[in-house]
Amino acid sequence: MTRLPETTISRLTIYRRYIKSILKKGKPLVTSEKLGRKMHFKPSQIRRDLSYIGQFGRRGKGYYVRKLCRGLDKTLGLDREWQVALVGAGNLGRSLSAYPGFRRHGFEVSVIFDNSPAKIGKTWLGVEVLDIKQMPKVIKERKIKIAIIAVPYSSAQQVADILIRSGVKAILNFAPYKVAVPEGLKLKNIDLSTELQSLSCFLTK
Repeated sequence: MTRLPETTISRLTIYRRYIKSILKKGKPLVTSEKLGRKMHFKPSQIRRDLSYIGQFGRRGKGYYVRKLCRGLDKTLGLDREWQVALVGAGNLGRSLSAYPGFRRHGFEVSVIFDNSPAKIGKTWLGVEVLDIKQMPKVIKERKIKIAIIAVPYSSAQQVADILIRSGVKAILNFAPYKVAVPEGLKLKNIDLSTELQSLSCFLTK
């Protein structure tokens, strides 16, 4: 399959969410025009994006909803379950571990790590908080490939380095620090405070 542009992948996740809602309604077909109206994309853009991943309909008829759902799931790697390691058992970590959207889309926070004696050994929603020193051993044993970093900025790079050595291939970083990772590892930085600052800047103009 052709390597997908990052912007296309982002749109595919949006398409998938809406297509899933159509599937629940039992509708067998949907056109790019209808998708465009609902999601505010040009139909030509939708057709171009979906052409990257296969043929899921008939010209003049629309896309077969069930077939398109399966194609999107396979392309996005959502046709399987993913174990996720969460590093950081603070307020943000607690909120992320409880977020139901992860499990709904096939991502299960199956282990949590922290370095605080007050938190190690506690259980959150059936998941035990382990000592961060156990991270390499546990991640390798469970073959975990995805991790979430939710630690203070001063610890972010150290945590990322341990995750990389442990075999993690994708990191979602919520720490307010842009960590350095080697080529071949997928990194997504989400700095909530920076995003809010950009909004406040917009509002002051």
